[in-house]
Amino acid sequence: MNITFEELRRIKHALPTGSVSRIASELQIDEQSVRNYFGAHKYQDGQIVEWHLEPGPNGGIVRLEDQTILNRALQILEEAQGSETH
Repeated sequence: MNITFEELRRIKHALPTGSVSRIASELQIDEQSVRNYFGAHKYQDGQIVEWHLEPGPNGGIVRLEDQTILNRALQILEEAQGSETH
């Protein structure tokens, strides 16, 4: 899947507080790996995620090899929006 770096960061910043922890716990990975997925550059304690950045508009185009973290983040955003409308 291809997504702009800017959009990937927008999704991360839109997540409710504690979502990085929640995703890490549910997927049984460490929190830094989730942060790295969304563009953090601190690889020492987290796994290096499989995505590649190509230069371009909006921070470039990120090619995501595995969408599991992104899909979970989008589900959390949908849940949060659903709870705001009730």
